[in-house]
Amino acid sequence: MTTSLLSPKYQVVIPKEIRKALNLKPGQRLNVIEKDGHIELRPILTPEQLIGFLKDKAHLTFEREKTDRPLP
Repeated sequence: MTTSLLSPKYQVVIPKEIRKALNLKPGQRLNVIEKDGHIELRPILTPEQLIGFLKDKAHLTFEREKTDRPLP
């Protein structure tokens, strides 16, 4: 487990191995979420980073229900 220190200005440094594993870049925005007494940091992905995001899901089929369509 890696640790980090909260500075007097409430800043946290993300350890190098985590930055490398998540390919985080300086200036990248993160969502900060409080959940059940824990803090989660989630990178906000750019549209370029989302290209091919669902390529492994291409085999999924999608069918709309008739109730999803607007009435004429």
